[in-house]
Amino acid sequence: MGLFDLFRRKDSAESTDRELLRLKKMVASKLSQNLDRQDALERLAKMGTAEAAEVLLTRFSWTLDPSITDQDEKALALQGVVLAGEGALEPIRRHCLRSESVLWPIKALRGILSGDALRRELLTLLDEFDTEYVRNAEPKVQLLQALEEFPGDEARIAVEPFLADMSEAVRFAAATAVFAVASADAVPSLITALADDESLRVRNRIASGLAERAWPISSDLQELVRSKLPPGFRLAGGVLVGAPAA
Repeated sequence: MGLFDLFRRKDSAESTDRELLRLKKMVASKLSQNLDRQDALERLAKMGTAEAAEVLLTRFSWTLDPSITDQDEKALALQGVVLAGEGALEPIRRHCLRSESVLWPIKALRGILSGDALRRELLTLLDEFDTEYVRNAEPKVQLLQALEEFPGDEARIAVEPFLADMSEAVRFAAATAVFAVASADAVPSLITALADDESLRVRNRIASGLAERAWPISSDLQELVRSKLPPGFRLAGGVLVGAPAA
């Protein structure tokens, strides 16, 4: 490669970087003009690169009125992120760690991955979160909900710790996810959560799930269950029966 070729490549890269920065200023702000922002989204969506995907992901960070325009713009951004394929995975991961919501990034993952690959990616994202207090717990709730479609021990083991999360909404989502992904192997962790949780909504969710599935409760856990059951439930033959009291 000659010296002039090197200069041309450098100039091209710098030009691309400047263009991406210009487009990001429009995509990342609701103060930009609608037509300018639409044009920027269309240009980025056609690029199909990881760099373009990273810029497009910023459109998921804010909302616009009217909502139909907001949804249309986000759908266009989604197409561009998906077009980037697996090159968009790392930008998606970075975005999810700092985002107030991961619903649209999860949609992008569904467009890029499927089956075991999607499950592994969702588990990787969930592993970045702990059970401590956070101002906004929505990303954890959304990831737990997304994992409901992947039964198995790997998902169960990842979800169970969130039964003790500081957020009531996360604990409720974790209980729902455990019932979706797990077998009776989850009973001990569910009983512990039932005994420890102060939220009647969460305790009702756990008790309802145990009753619906009729999962057997071992004799060493039955006394603990009896002392902590919410109204409307009882033990009969080693399983929970009943429904939340009206």
